Amino acid sequence: MGITLHGIGVVGGIAIGHAHLVSHTKVDIAHYAIPANQVQAEIARFDTAVRKTRKELEMLWGSIPENAPAELGSFLSLHIMILNDATLSREPRQLIEAQHCNAEWALKQQLDVLLSQFDEIEEVYLRERRADVVQVVDRIFKALAGQPGTPQLPAEPSENTIVVAHELSPADMVLFKDAAVTAFVTDVGGATSHTAILARSLDIPSVLALHNAHQIIEEGELIIVDGIQGVVVIDPDEKILAEYKRRQQSFLQEKRRLKGLKGAVPTTRDGVAVELQANIELPLDMPQVKANGATGIGLFRSEFLFLGRETLPTEQEQFFAYKEVLEQMGTLPVTIRTVDIGADKMPKWSDHSTFANPALGLTGVRLCLAEPNLFRTQLRALLRASQYGNLHILIPMLSSLHELQQARMHIELAKQSLADEGIPFNRHVKIGAMIETPAAAIMIGNFLKQVDFVSIGTNDLIQFTLAVDRADDVVAHLYDPTHPAVLHLITQTIKAADRVGIPVSVCGEMAGDARLTRLLLGLGLRKFSMHPAHLLNVKQKVLHTHLVDIQPIINKMLKCEDPEKMRDLLEQLNSL
Repeated sequence: MGITLHGIGVVGGIAIGHAHLVSHTKVDIAHYAIPANQVQAEIARFDTAVRKTRKELEMLWGSIPENAPAELGSFLSLHIMILNDATLSREPRQLIEAQHCNAEWALKQQLDVLLSQFDEIEEVYLRERRADVVQVVDRIFKALAGQPGTPQLPAEPSENTIVVAHELSPADMVLFKDAAVTAFVTDVGGATSHTAILARSLDIPSVLALHNAHQIIEEGELIIVDGIQGVVVIDPDEKILAEYKRRQQSFLQEKRRLKGLKGAVPTTRDGVAVELQANIELPLDMPQVKANGATGIGLFRSEFLFLGRETLPTEQEQFFAYKEVLEQMGTLPVTIRTVDIGADKMPKWSDHSTFANPALGLTGVRLCLAEPNLFRTQLRALLRASQYGNLHILIPMLSSLHELQQARMHIELAKQSLADEGIPFNRHVKIGAMIETPAAAIMIGNFLKQVDFVSIGTNDLIQFTLAVDRADDVVAHLYDPTHPAVLHLITQTIKAADRVGIPVSVCGEMAGDARLTRLLLGLGLRKFSMHPAHLLNVKQKVLHTHLVDIQPIINKMLKCEDPEKMRDLLEQLNSL
């Protein structure tokens, strides 16, 4: 009987093979005093370690195979950028000089400061960038200790090698790209970590966040990696092995069939057209968008430009980022959300303090209106980029009509400033409202008079409606997308928009959950926006749905108040 470990499955699929343990030697950080006459020599030792680390990363970047995913180069470039940032390359030097401490201790102090800042960031993708900082700093520590910065490949890799590590960096992935690796298993990481993103781009089954897999699994041991269920089976018996071989073949057949849906027009069996768009975090997400046949970008989050830095991004920096995505999408719509930084941790460039209840603080459009220079700069960059594609601008976290009116005033002022300077832009850019507060959903009729489209952000709408923080393990079980109050607000928003001919979409996680596709279709939704990886699964559900057949069950669900009965009805809905 094999041992089963449970983690986060980030790439669907099943791999069966032998484990290769990647060992990352941890450096013990000592603290000792440096005599005054040796301080400059210690600073020089630190500088040498930084230069050595930079050279290693640049050599790895230069050795990326031509057939490697574009993300690999982007992530290595990010690590080089982190290394070059003053917070790592300069501030430890100042600490060495001020405290007369050793380089390792100065670097550790600076790392602790940076990690405390990352830990308080609400946005999952940005919070997980702390791992990139740790990986870069670990390389500097190893350089200081005279240790190699990269893991060792197996001397003779087997045909089905499964890499097992505490964590993997983008630099590690360069080494494994052409090493016959069939799966990745790590102790740490999340759905938006770089390991996860790279594993998805390589289309390799992966399970992360297993906590202690690296200690339990032995070198060469036969293991099964189930990226669908987020399960790793160690030393499976013959019965389990046979079952997973059957599942593996079934998955591969289904995957081949789903790929054939890329060019299929998403239409229900009774001929109702549905739009399937993608959510992206960064411009480098675009290959996956195209690979899965999205008909536009329903949500492009702009926060990556604003966090993890000392100063605000310039208009030119933002312009190039928006322009890149717009050009790649051509005439297809690209909806870019204005900055939506949570009030849990304000960046260094902000003068605002943190809040005891960040979700209810200075966030979304509230921050934009409180920081007019920030907002105006972003709007100018967006409008300048608008001539390179089909741009839609989305305003987040609205709770009152006054906020929307103020935001629109800033847009008009940005237009006027560009016109005065003779800078070209699309004067007819569509403006939308993100419906993610109960207030906005209840007062939807007023918002519809002021916008060209609306997008329902179900993640926050559910949290605010049910007063549930889904990241809090104590109450996470109460987070329920099928709660009657949630369904009422979604239905009300869709119907109100339909009555006046305003397009409405859902861009929260509900849109990418194939179990909820028929439910949303039954509520009247015709435009979905989701993570690119979910597009084909949702498309398949659309293609196999007959709206007339599902309506009786939808009507029962809208009247149901019993959670258990609701689950039964959802199961019935998906069994049709």
